[in-house]
Amino acid sequence: MDQHEQTKLMAIAQKFSPQQQISRVSPFGSGNINDTFLVTLALNEQGIETQSFILQRVNTNVFREPQLVMQNMRIYYEHVRDRLKDVPLDRRWIVPQILSTHQGEDYHRTESGEFWRSLSFIADSQSFDVMENREQAQEVGYALGTFHHLTSDLLPEKLADTLEGFHITPRYLLQYEEVLAKSNISKSPEVDYCLKIVSDRKGLAYILEDAKALGKLPLRTMHGDPKVNNILFDKQTNLAVSVVDLDTIKSGLVHYDLGDCLRSGCNPAGEEIENWEGIEFNTELCEAILQGYLSTARSFLTEYDYDYIYDAIRVITFELGLRFFTDYLAGNVYFHVKYPEHNLLRSLVQFRLLESIEAQETVIKQIIIEASK
Repeated sequence: MDQHEQTKLMAIAQKFSPQQQISRVSPFGSGNINDTFLVTLALNEQGIETQSFILQRVNTNVFREPQLVMQNMRIYYEHVRDRLKDVPLDRRWIVPQILSTHQGEDYHRTESGEFWRSLSFIADSQSFDVMENREQAQEVGYALGTFHHLTSDLLPEKLADTLEGFHITPRYLLQYEEVLAKSNISKSPEVDYCLKIVSDRKGLAYILEDAKALGKLPLRTMHGDPKVNNILFDKQTNLAVSVVDLDTIKSGLVHYDLGDCLRSGCNPAGEEIENWEGIEFNTELCEAILQGYLSTARSFLTEYDYDYIYDAIRVITFELGLRFFTDYLAGNVYFHVKYPEHNLLRSLVQFRLLESIEAQETVIKQIIIEASK
């Protein structure tokens, strides 16, 4: 980061902390959409740097109405804060707090149109890109179950639809078909593999949406992106302490969340591995995540909800592979990439994971039955 960029970032950070001097601003995390920075406040009287906060430039190409994103986050924060006051959890649990500008706004727009917001930094916490053991996996499940439990009485209609079509799998299939019709594909064994996976599994796209249309799966509050590294762990206790990255909170099917959590949590190799052919869905981690999830989510789940858990894992894995592959065909316009074939590799990982899930259908369904007892 050059000096000009640092000076600019410090000036924006100061908008959210007018009374305190900014010491430094440094890149933070590895998100695919927004640009995230950690702001450290200047030395206090004892010569020690004081607390930090998060500064983010919201990607307005993705979030066309970012003020509605902030509105949803505010509704979520206030709902959960009030619910925890009435019925506290039996452990430390933190909801990221929106920090206002000195003018009392939830965000700051620059003259060039950039959209910035600031959130509290959850100290003494860490995240993991992959699960290292069953205990961590169970905590990931607990965290998502707690998120859904605490919002199970938040009326979905209160939340704006900030990403129309997000996690509506048939929309992604339609988008894929439109892009495919217009793209000049450079054929390769990897591209052919992806084309065949999508062609053979188009029916997957409709399973959850059809269940919603039939009234089997109700609209609830969903996180939208509950992959493993959006769960924060307390460094001392190793217990989950927060769910972060709240841009995609909206009304939808919690099955997309649970499926996504299992998809990401049960792939110990991670999403960026080059040896994609060796990807396997880990059923031991699946069992642990489900046990943790259901320990809190039992409070609101219905019989139909349990019936669609296995399909949810397949659908969301297919959906993400489809989105990566579509973006590759379109010229990498949505996800950040480090090289031209990056999204192709990401799609290969997801499609191989999907095959592994399907190969273990009997085992996974038995795990769901046992965990739901």
